[in-house]
Amino acid sequence: QVQLVESGGGLVQPGGSLRLSCAASGMIFSLYDMNWYRQAPGTQRELVAVITSRGFTNYSNSVKGRFTISRDNGQDAVYLQMNSLRPEDTAVYYCNARRQNNDYWGQGTQVTVSA
Repeated sequence: QVQLVESGGGLVQPGGSLRLSCAASGMIFSLYDMNWYRQAPGTQRELVAVITSRGFTNYSNSVKGRFTISRDNGQDAVYLQMNSLRPEDTAVYYCNARRQNNDYWGQGTQVTVSA
């Protein structure tokens, strides 16, 4: 049974930093592309960052230069380092694992950027 468990969310002031973690189990982690999505109230879920099974990364324009995605295949984990946070980054952040027809989601972690 595949599980993705996010952690590291919380309340931070504008300009601050947070590091999200996603621990995976029940899957061959190294074979999966890993993604971070986010969803703010009243909006559609948005793809924020991607790291492929080979380690290639890509980011949405809204976070490029501020967020960094990384993975540790030995720990079966993916991370999202978020710097220079803005109020518009406030959302629930979701970890996603995808490979061929397999698509798995975590339960989400809340990130709130507010003074």
